[in-house]
Amino acid sequence: MTDRFTLAHRLSPDHFTTRLHADVRDGLTAAPKTLPPKWLYDTRGSELFEDITRLTEYYPTRAEDEVLDRHAADIARLTGADTLVELGSGSSAKTRRLLDALTAHGTLRRYAPVDVSPAALLAAGEALCRDRPGLRVAATVADFEAELVLPEPSGGPRLVAFLGSTIGNLPPARRSAFFSALRAALGGGDALLLGADLVKDPAVLLRAYDDPHGVTAEFNRNVLHMLNRELHADFAPGSFAHRAVWDAEAEQIEMRLRARTAQTVKLPPLDLSVDFADGEELRTETSAKFRRAGLTAELAHRGFGVRAWWTDERERFAVLLAVPD
Repeated sequence: MTDRFTLAHRLSPDHFTTRLHADVRDGLTAAPKTLPPKWLYDTRGSELFEDITRLTEYYPTRAEDEVLDRHAADIARLTGADTLVELGSGSSAKTRRLLDALTAHGTLRRYAPVDVSPAALLAAGEALCRDRPGLRVAATVADFEAELVLPEPSGGPRLVAFLGSTIGNLPPARRSAFFSALRAALGGGDALLLGADLVKDPAVLLRAYDDPHGVTAEFNRNVLHMLNRELHADFAPGSFAHRAVWDAEAEQIEMRLRARTAQTVKLPPLDLSVDFADGEELRTETSAKFRRAGLTAELAHRGFGVRAWWTDERERFAVLLAVPD
């Protein structure tokens, strides 16, 4: 491995187990029952999500890619960033557009991906250092929801990218806290690049989260397989039906698993038995959809001014550039 790549670990060895136990205990004893959407993305879940992004019905990934293709050069020009930070970087695939644009602009010196997966960071770092001889990659294994970790400035502005509309998975209170923490960490000249899915025809949204091929249903039920594997639970995934529901008042899509019959599930490591009534639902994801005025106001309330707002041609998805006020 080149000396241009570093990998810092900010998570304790038992972080995964501790968080999973806490989230499952809290979520499955709540009313209604819930699980945080991050647990959908184990290895198999991540593979299924990649399949979802290629479905005709699932527009967000293609729409965001369209915006980045059209405006990466504008982003580089407006920010002049020498450090690109990416929260929840994964494979860093879509970030290559930004890396290319910032390199062409002549300012990029460092890429700082943050993710919970050391393997994903290592693979991405090796590939990027190989393909970009002048780039330094300073990766951090961290859970940005628990601790916001940003590299110190290195002489130039930082651009923090939070793409994929992951912001929609955070409930309003946690979203507000995230914006506040980010504002406190950023200084003059720094900027936030945020991907946000927009409110649109509910029929379009429902097709995106409940495709006719059953891929999203398999992705949703996979969280039960994960719980069986990690917690020795005895879920019967086939006894739960996938549902996507549009909450018009909250303007959010919810993914749920509905029990097809009354059943009891045991989770031995937690010394927990969970009863599901016939038809009872477990919410596995909440994905808020945004309007320009509302999101701009949210950011303003936490100290950010929106400097640029771009959408795809069909105005389904927005990528916005915000700066500390």
